[in-house]
Amino acid sequence: MALSQPTTKPPLPTWARLLLVFGLLYTFLAGVKFLESGIKAFGSDVAADLFDGISNPLAGLFAGILATVLVQSSSVTTATIVGLVGSGTLPFDTAVPMIMGANIGTTVTNTLASLGHIRRSQEFERAFAGATMHDFFNLMAVSVLLPLELLTGFLSGAAEEVGAWLSDAGIQGGELGDSPLKSAVKWPVDQTQELLDGLGDNLLGAVLLMFGLGLIFLSLAFITKNMKEVLAGRIERSINEVLSRGGGVPAMLLGLVITVAVQSSSITTSILIPIIAAGVLTLRNAYPITLGANVGTTVTALLASLAADRPEALAIALTHTAFNLAGIVLFYPLPQLRHLPVRAAERLAHVALTNRTLALGYVVGVFIVVPLIGIVLLR
Repeated sequence: MALSQPTTKPPLPTWARLLLVFGLLYTFLAGVKFLESGIKAFGSDVAADLFDGISNPLAGLFAGILATVLVQSSSVTTATIVGLVGSGTLPFDTAVPMIMGANIGTTVTNTLASLGHIRRSQEFERAFAGATMHDFFNLMAVSVLLPLELLTGFLSGAAEEVGAWLSDAGIQGGELGDSPLKSAVKWPVDQTQELLDGLGDNLLGAVLLMFGLGLIFLSLAFITKNMKEVLAGRIERSINEVLSRGGGVPAMLLGLVITVAVQSSSITTSILIPIIAAGVLTLRNAYPITLGANVGTTVTALLASLAADRPEALAIALTHTAFNLAGIVLFYPLPQLRHLPVRAAERLAHVALTNRTLALGYVVGVFIVVPLIGIVLLR
């Protein structure tokens, strides 16, 4: 008697996956609106108490790092921050260092990916250097740009100017009724609030908040999964094609486009790690792709601002973009500064090769222990 063969589901066609992604984008925006409405339902006093201890900019920076490490996605963190700013709960000034912290926290994923090569010495040294050059770039950018921002407000000021221009141009309205998209996104929130009308404010707020966070997390996860399937194989071919013509700005643009498409800088940078480990891609060629991914990841916050009521939500999203662009302008044009993160990563990887427990200690210390201590001491 012949044994029946297990049936496998046929893969979804590309058009169906793209259609699903559009649906998931709507779900993501609805999640931001649920989050915003949930915070508002708690009342201003409860919401203010929640962030009362994070007025210190360094505490905000560490909170952004830790939150991103915990959810393994800067996209979720920044979308949540945009929702909180949009609800008026999180002050704009407090959110700026949190956004910068999210940029640092997102680098933990590819650093963890590099540890998979720890048993093979040469591969591990290359992979760990390839991962930590992203860490060092963001750490160096924050160490220069955060003090400048606190002193001058140049990043947030520029973002507010651009946001005001977009609002005046009618590209981004400040009120919910200005946009059919905002009305469509608010519809499921209004229906849910009517359905749960009998609940008290705190319970209603908790339900809306948890539902919003769940929608944000799941929609971004499924967008990333579907776009990764659509682009499977194409990413590595694109990297090889661009690098065969030289790196630099085209490689940055490639990193940006891939990250916007898959909605995850972690996916882009983690794809680079095994290629670097194998010696196929040099650190200096991979570096601009990483910088492009840094800019591309800011599109999530910009999308989230479409669902927010207040113009400050767009301003904080634009601040995220401005910060990443400013980091590139600061380090990349001058040859003396361009490869500082790469050289620092190479030195750390060489030390980690001789004492591999240091690699694990670095990850735990930079991404968990230091932020935790910082939050406790500075709150």
